[in-house]
Formats: sequence, C-alpha cells, structure tokens
Amino acid sequence: MAGMGYDIVILGTGPAGLQAAIHAARGKVSVLVLGRDQQSSLYKAHVENYCCLVPSFSGIEMLREGRNQAAQAGAQFREEDVIALEPAPGGGFVVRLESGQEIACQALILAMGVSRNRLGAPGEKELLGKGVSYCVDCDGGFFRGQPVAVVGGASAAVSGALTMLFMASQVHLICQELAVGEVLSEKLRQSAIVLHEGRKIKAIRGQDQVQALDLDDGTSLAVAGVFIELGAKGAVELAGGLGVLLDSESFKYIATDKKQATNLPGVFAAGDITGPPWQMAKAVGEGCVAGLEAAAHVKRQR
Repeated sequence: MAGMGYDIVILGTGPAGLQAAIHAARGKVSVLVLGRDQQSSLYKAHVENYCCLVPSFSGIEMLREGRNQAAQAGAQFREEDVIALEPAPGGGFVVRLESGQEIACQALILAMGVSRNRLGAPGEKELLGKGVSYCVDCDGGFFRGQPVAVVGGASAAVSGALTMLFMASQVHLICQELAVGEVLSEKLRQSAIVLHEGRKIKAIRGQDQVQALDLDDGTSLAVAGVFIELGAKGAVELAGGLGVLLDSESFKYIATDKKQATNLPGVFAAGDITGPPWQMAKAVGEGCVAGLEAAAHVKRQR
C-alpha cells in the first residue's frame, strides 16, 4: 500500500517539471516534485536565446529560481529517484521511490527529459544491440542464464542489477561511485551482485556479440551483455510499465496530444521526453499546459 498521497506527482526538476509544478500548485491541488536538479540538461547550460531574458543566465540559477517559485506556489520537493510507476487498484497511481516508500497520486506528469548518457568506450557503438543495451527492463530477458554487467552508480543501475539477479547467471555492477539511498545500497550489499566500485570500463570486446569488458585496473570480465544505466530510470522505461504509448515513428518519445495528455487518463508528459526540438522554451510551454491540465483532471475526479 502507498504511504502518503498527493493529487499530482511530477517526475523531473527541469524547466518542464518546474513550470508544471508552478501552474498545478497555483490550481489549489497538492503537488510533489521528484528528482534532482543535477539530472536536468539545463543544470550545466547557459541560456541566451530565451525570449525576454537578458542577459544570459546559468542553468543552475534558473533551476533555483524555478524551484523557489514552485515552492512558493505550494509544491513540495523530494530529491529521490523513481524506480517504478504502477496503477493503483482503486484508481490513480502508485509511485515507488528508491527509498522503498510508495506515494499515491491521482495524476502524473512525466518531465524527466531524455537520457543522453553514453560511456564513450571503444566497442560501445559497434556492439549496440549485440549485447550492449541501455535498458535492463527492455532487454534483460535476452540474457537468461548468462553473465552480465550493469554500468552506473545511481538508482537505474542498482535497481537494474538487482532485477538481473533473477535472470542472469552472474551480475557485475561497475561504477565510479555509488549514489543511491540507504535502502537500495543495503539491498545491493546483501545481494550476490559483484560490485566493482571505483572502476571504469576501458573497452567492450567482442566480434558479433559482447564477450568481455576490460576495466581500468586491468581486470577482464567475461560477460554476454552490458547494460549502461547512467542516472535515474528514464521516462520511457517507467511509462512503459503503465502502458503509456510512444510516438509511432521513432518509438523513443512519449506521445501526447495538445493538452500534453498521454493515452492513459491522468498521465501527462512535457519537455524533452515528448520529442524535439530540445529547447527550454518548448519545455516551459508544455510544462505550463501539463500542469494546468493535470490540475483540471484531479478536480474532475473529486
């Protein structure tokens, strides 16, 4: 069962998520925003092409101000990653956090952006789809009974490695530093996962299939697959579990209508995860619409 509940839960603290939070909270509904500012593509950027904004501003400054505005409107924040989204038996949704807590809500706004994280290791590009994957939930079943590695130190990697324990013959987790909460960290320590902390991948080797990973300490790991999960779980992975449809052309982005609504009532999406152009102006506009429409949806359920 879920612990506490909110009218709306927003995933993502970038410009889309923050603008959605501002407009939703002003609509007199309870709003919780989940995520970490550092995960936003705006965090390390400088903005100089945004209408009416002169001079240029750093992304960090803009995120800080947006967060303050949303908080003043009544939104609450938690710096936690989401591990799973599920429909609630009595209607609405359940959001499972990395801490193990579950949050109930009537509406969801997905605004986590798109993953642009790649290792850049030799062999990564050449063996993509031949053992190299960026999604445990999507491709884990292809490696039943085989040794695999998961790369990353955040919630996506750790939860992915724990998932692979039920399928793979052996699971390695490779990261420079673990960056998860106590609950996930303890589950990892108590599991059979082989942890290589403080290590980096120098190369991914194989002919027509991944065969081994070379680490920077000279270690070579014999694996059939490597899952690169850098950061938090992506919107596409989380939305897929709910049955949210992707765009029909590339199947990379979440499909929405002009109200930022997905095919699933109560689930909205905004920002980079709805597709290009990847510009702050688009993210803010879509976040505005998503926040207003999610608030209206919640009020209709009352």
